[in-house]
Amino acid sequence: MSSLTAIFGNSAEKTQDSDKLMDLYWNRAELKKEFAGMRKEQWRLKDLVKEQEGATARLQQKLDYLESLLVDPEWTHNVVVYYQLRGLARKCERKLARFAEQLKQQREQKKHSTALVDWNEKRRADARSVETEILEKLDRIQQLEDQLHSKQHRLTSMSGLLRVFRGRSVMKLVDSLAARLESAVQEEKALRARLREIKSRQPPDHQGLDVAAKRSVNLMILAFAQQLYIHFADAGIAAQLKEATEKSVGSINYGNQDECAQLLKTIRQAAGSLQRSSKFVDVLQKRAQFLGKDARYPNASSAVPLTSSVATLYRVDSNGAVRESEADVAGQNYWAIAKIFSR
Repeated sequence: MSSLTAIFGNSAEKTQDSDKLMDLYWNRAELKKEFAGMRKEQWRLKDLVKEQEGATARLQQKLDYLESLLVDPEWTHNVVVYYQLRGLARKCERKLARFAEQLKQQREQKKHSTALVDWNEKRRADARSVETEILEKLDRIQQLEDQLHSKQHRLTSMSGLLRVFRGRSVMKLVDSLAARLESAVQEEKALRARLREIKSRQPPDHQGLDVAAKRSVNLMILAFAQQLYIHFADAGIAAQLKEATEKSVGSINYGNQDECAQLLKTIRQAAGSLQRSSKFVDVLQKRAQFLGKDARYPNASSAVPLTSSVATLYRVDSNGAVRESEADVAGQNYWAIAKIFSR
């Protein structure tokens, strides 16, 4: 027997060796999987480094180009004008975006307040209806209790002979009244539970704007964008402001030093007068009404009008007179209005 064990080995030892081999196999598989994941992450990081190196190189090229412009006497003043225009254009974009956000919040708050008022009215009406039912049920319970007490008293006051002939019918009536009373009490409890549920209802969540409201908001946004355009068009720099956001520095020549100085003065004056002009809400509302009459939409669910339908510029003076001209503020995406529209 010992010779056979020496030749073939012990079965318990074979099982242990098999378990060890299986553990090694699975550990090797897990290691291969982790290694593949690490290689994949390494490639991703290398690509990320290349992208960052490319972005850094492009930024360095821009800085080198800007430096070359600033050291060139003929271009120094042009660079200043370019960035003044670009900065003012970005400021107008932020001003329009802030106006749009405030307007949307006001409309949403108004809609939510209206919905909340309606919800409260319905909750109060539901509560009043249940309270009325409870009072009616209490009256019914009182009536049944009075009838039950009367019949019970009648039953107990019957003489022996009368109880024999009429006691059974009175007892059936007492049982019927007791059952109806119990049913009425349970119904009253259910009504009170329903009343508690009504009073504990939570108000509706804040709702967004529907398509009609979004269209109204967008018309006001466009009216404000036209107001900005008119302001800078009257100063003669509306086109330059838009151009500065679309072209790179050095691609636009604003003239010699004196011409650039005059343009800088115009920019400062226009920016200052924009800060002081704030009372034009009535003008915006009137302009939005005219734009609303013209506005056409791609489909029933769209909130942004077709730009071709709102390409008319409406100037509204202090007397309410309106003058029309062509200026496709939305189509040319002045003040980045396309991303500001409510959708």
